[in-house]
Amino acid sequence: MPQPRFVLRRTFERFLGPNALAYLLHLRPLEWPIMSAHFLLGTLLAVGWALPARSTFLGWLVFVALLNGGTLAINSAFDQDEGDIGYLKSPPKPPEHLLAFSSVLLAASVLLGWLLPRPFFWINLACVAMSVLYSAPPVRLKARAGWDLLINCIGFGLLTPLAGWALTGRPFSPSIVAASVGFAFLFATLYPMTQIYQVAEDSRRGDRTLVIRVGVGRSLGLALVAMVLAHLWFAWAVTLLKRSPLPLFISLAAWLGVLLPWMARWRRWTDAQHEAGMYRGLVAWAITDLSLLALLWI
Repeated sequence: MPQPRFVLRRTFERFLGPNALAYLLHLRPLEWPIMSAHFLLGTLLAVGWALPARSTFLGWLVFVALLNGGTLAINSAFDQDEGDIGYLKSPPKPPEHLLAFSSVLLAASVLLGWLLPRPFFWINLACVAMSVLYSAPPVRLKARAGWDLLINCIGFGLLTPLAGWALTGRPFSPSIVAASVGFAFLFATLYPMTQIYQVAEDSRRGDRTLVIRVGVGRSLGLALVAMVLAHLWFAWAVTLLKRSPLPLFISLAAWLGVLLPWMARWRRWTDAQHEAGMYRGLVAWAITDLSLLALLWI
């Protein structure tokens, strides 16, 4: 049952009922604005506002609502989390048919993706396959330290802006490829943040995530290194267009503002403070998206 403080959740419950609401919540729609911005960044860099609204909406539906929503739902179906998870506080118990529901969403993503340009279809298909390998036994890459990081860096970091670009049908430019590689490294910065506050839950299930294997302090150190490498790739993407990379210092400062206090205080922080740190990381990610949009497009 939703807690009293979740006013919007209680409002939706009146219309949908608690069972249907549980299915919706496990799609974690609070992540959709972040995913949408990262996906549409590639589209905007390719053609600006010139892409027809119908194609843009279909691409968004396939990649964000169906693929991303189905990915998070299948993750919930196997994890059976009891505490807070990314983009969902106090999650309801995963409903009985959540696995089947998420499978239908992923299958619909593949089928509808066929209606769009072929590069988009193949990227989307690869992400669907990675979603299953990430969460579903016996492979369950999220439980294998290193693999959990790699699959997220490829899927969310690298392929999401490339999918947005591929939606337009244009060949990939060197600058979008370089920027997307940068985002792969940047997700290596964000990913440990999504795990630190869930160490107890992951340990209870027997998952050996990256943070559990190397520890919180080293994970944050790796995140800092990955963030620097990401910005070097972003600088290369901007340089390819013969523009100054100096405005990237805004993005760099935002990430340092998240990471340095965290690295100094993590031993004293509660799980709630670590969770809040993750959401500050998402704000820094948005600043990076906007910085690159300004540098590569405007």
